[in-house]
Amino acid sequence: MLNESGAKRNMLGKIVTFSWMKKRLLVEVISICFVILFLYTAIAKLIDFQVFMEQLSDSTILGSSATIIAYGLPLTEFIVSIALFVPRYRLLGLYAAFILMILFTSYVGILLSISTELPCSCGGIMEELSWPDHLVVNIVLMCLSLIGIILAKKIKRNGGKL
Repeated sequence: MLNESGAKRNMLGKIVTFSWMKKRLLVEVISICFVILFLYTAIAKLIDFQVFMEQLSDSTILGSSATIIAYGLPLTEFIVSIALFVPRYRLLGLYAAFILMILFTSYVGILLSISTELPCSCGGIMEELSWPDHLVVNIVLMCLSLIGIILAKKIKRNGGKL
């Protein structure tokens, strides 16, 4: 009988040792999920741009950089979405998604350590999540992007075009 850490390693091993087609499909599904997420949140931020800008300005961490972030973040999310959608740039897009998720997760973690009653500038339905829920979702997405990177690199190493 496997202990809990052995079971987790076994599950990760099964994911990483998928056949080539299953890996490719999983990378595409992960990429499309991030495309949907980033396009959705970027558009939501732009639709409520004034609210987004005010929430960033109210942030104790980002307040001084609110204008740069308000314009740069949706643009970055659009660029990363394009990279994830185009097979040639997908691995680069997965790295960018991973970096964004690290930044978002770090930001949420810092905010949680300061207070739980802070405005959310995520956009759309993501604003409805509590801060602890944000942290969990971001950690899951960060892990998902890492799995995508690992699989995309394996496919590329084995001659696949990703």
